[in-house]
Amino acid sequence: MTVLSVNVNKIAVLRNSRGGDEPSVVAAASACLDAGAHGITVHPRPDARHIRADDVHALSELTRRRGVEFNLEGNPFAPARDGYPGFLALCESVRPAQATLVPDGDAQLTSDHGFDFVRDAQSLRPYVDALKAMGCRVSLFADAHTASGREGIGHAAVIGADRVELYTGPYAEAFADGTVDAMASQFAEAARRAMDAGLGVNAGHDLSQANLGYFLEHVPGILEVSIGHALIGEAIYQGIDATIAAYMRILAK
Repeated sequence: MTVLSVNVNKIAVLRNSRGGDEPSVVAAASACLDAGAHGITVHPRPDARHIRADDVHALSELTRRRGVEFNLEGNPFAPARDGYPGFLALCESVRPAQATLVPDGDAQLTSDHGFDFVRDAQSLRPYVDALKAMGCRVSLFADAHTASGREGIGHAAVIGADRVELYTGPYAEAFADGTVDAMASQFAEAARRAMDAGLGVNAGHDLSQANLGYFLEHVPGILEVSIGHALIGEAIYQGIDATIAAYMRILAK
């Protein structure tokens, strides 16, 4: 069964908007795990707009104690700055089960594209090597909605990555627009190319209760979905327990 890793960045956004420690990122993550989620994801940004370095350490302790996977996302090329030691330094200190490399910049509101593997592969290789030496499984953010993204996906395997995470924002847009069939076919092709290259396949961004089932029915081999924005929004209305239970029913199908 595809596993669910809950991204709790949005809890940190709410906390930071007021200051202080509430709502607690750790308490929210614990509630998600209590409800049946398989793991926790965070994507700390260098500007600390949501998840901070101290959150990463606290969540690492929680997931280790609970015996579940911690997925740490970030841009390996982003330089360290005050309050942010750099992605590799964070991984070195907490040793997440999975490190997901994402080509995001400070100006981006959210992650909105994958790596150009033909262009970026050799620059990524030393980071992949370093993370694997730490014992992390390495996943690289990848585009499935462009021909170049699909065709270049095998380069992730060549440089030693274990998985790719398909950026599903374009899929979610197509689902909402009623043009999903062609887009799902592109994602299925990307997943098959990745698996043919020996890569595991994850997926994430804008997945929700509404569109997840169709995605998993039409895109083969998805090992993990990372869901945050929609899930936290749904939990405002439904509660965390009911929301996680709904996702688990979708995954079980």
